[in-house]
Amino acid sequence: MKKIGLFAIVIIGMTGCEKAGEMNSTSSVYPGYAATDMIGGGAPIVAEQYNTIVENPFVDVSKEATSTFSIDADGASYANVRRFLRSNTKPVSDAIRTEELVNYFPFNYPDPTDGRPIAVDGEVSTCPWDATHKLIRIGVKGQSIAKENLLPSNIVLLIDVSGSMGDPDKLALLKEALPSFVDNLRPQDKVAIVTYAGQAGVSLDATSGSEKSKIKAAISQLGAGGSTAGAQGIMTAYDIAEKNYVQGGNNRVILMTDGDFNVGPGSQKELVDLIISKRDKGIFLTTIGVGTGNLNDGMMEQVADKGNGNYEYIDNLKQAQKVFVEEFSKFYTVAQDVKIQLTFNPEQVKAYRLIGYENRLLNKEDFTDDKKDAGEINAGQTITALYEIVPAPAPAPDPVSRPTAPTFTINFRYKQPTATSSLTVDLQIFDTNLDFRLASENMRFAAAVASYGLLLRNSAYKGSATYEQVREWASAARRYDPYGYRQEFLQLIDKAKSL
Repeated sequence: MKKIGLFAIVIIGMTGCEKAGEMNSTSSVYPGYAATDMIGGGAPIVAEQYNTIVENPFVDVSKEATSTFSIDADGASYANVRRFLRSNTKPVSDAIRTEELVNYFPFNYPDPTDGRPIAVDGEVSTCPWDATHKLIRIGVKGQSIAKENLLPSNIVLLIDVSGSMGDPDKLALLKEALPSFVDNLRPQDKVAIVTYAGQAGVSLDATSGSEKSKIKAAISQLGAGGSTAGAQGIMTAYDIAEKNYVQGGNNRVILMTDGDFNVGPGSQKELVDLIISKRDKGIFLTTIGVGTGNLNDGMMEQVADKGNGNYEYIDNLKQAQKVFVEEFSKFYTVAQDVKIQLTFNPEQVKAYRLIGYENRLLNKEDFTDDKKDAGEINAGQTITALYEIVPAPAPAPDPVSRPTAPTFTINFRYKQPTATSSLTVDLQIFDTNLDFRLASENMRFAAAVASYGLLLRNSAYKGSATYEQVREWASAARRYDPYGYRQEFLQLIDKAKSL
């Protein structure tokens, strides 16, 4: 019987950049601030680490008509950027991953109806920040699964309890938040707790989800102190996950930390190599970053990417509720190694630019290589990607007639969580000369968030956009807002403008 991804939870701080399948080794170190100091304009302490982001340029279709990338299911950048803004500090540019800002939000995409684990769609409209350009939206949704129908889980919570986790916005926040995660566990689920400081230890052996009081008691007894043997903690967590492996179930490690590894292997490359060596055992990895001052965002993102998981950041209890309760199903993968390849029609498109996903670009030949790692999509999760395109010089299309040739073709490849070979989905998208103001709410809100990211980065590609316009676009596209995230976004736009 084939193994299905192990489910272990690790909370840690890391990030990474990947282009054409290779990790970008360039990282940036910025002064770190304690949360209380940032509000008062305090002095920098230690440093936060981010992988360098070089924005995607426009590509001439006559030279390369195909664009290939891996999906990205992370949402950490949005919460981290919010942390900067609420501390009256402008986010550093390398902390702003535009695709993660967009994918922080759920979109109103339909569930698959054809038996596949994912559904896909696309749309073209005018570009709101450049009237001479067009905007493409690609939407993907993972199959929604009712809680009672989720696979039995084998979860390992890997929690950093080193001295650096002693701040109120780190271990104390996790201890307050994790009981809500425990409340979602069922009797058929089991959870273990591994901690690490100077060395790794097992705070709770695998325990049935029916013993919630026992699990919560183990969480409440955690305390911070000592150095940070993160690599040893990761190895111990994977050992526990393997020991309690659930055949045909959901096995995952969830790592929670600020990413300050200072004992044993600690470089980004060493930790990524360690994770790659473990993922083939069918154990998925989620990373959750916390805290300020010494956050290693770059490492956390990269470890999650290479561990067949996603990276989230928790800056307050409300965000913890989002990660542990409202999006609980994101701990359950429905499709892995999801790749997208667009082929543009040179008669309609002169140039294109993928907005974000700089660390997820793939070579053209990687698309059909089933050994090439790519991103995962989880139950009920939505993923959005945007392209800005320069139309080819041509007579304006007749607004009442449908184009006979697609503007571009989307090819998707994905694997079932148990599989080693890919399945495909193809989709043709036509430009119907749709004005942005008449585009779907999904398009208009995604464009607003992407433009917000471009403005925060002071991007060369921000066009004519202003924060006032972004707020107008977002405000008019928030009918679908089940948890109030879009309403909060309006406040962050105002805050960014003020800075």
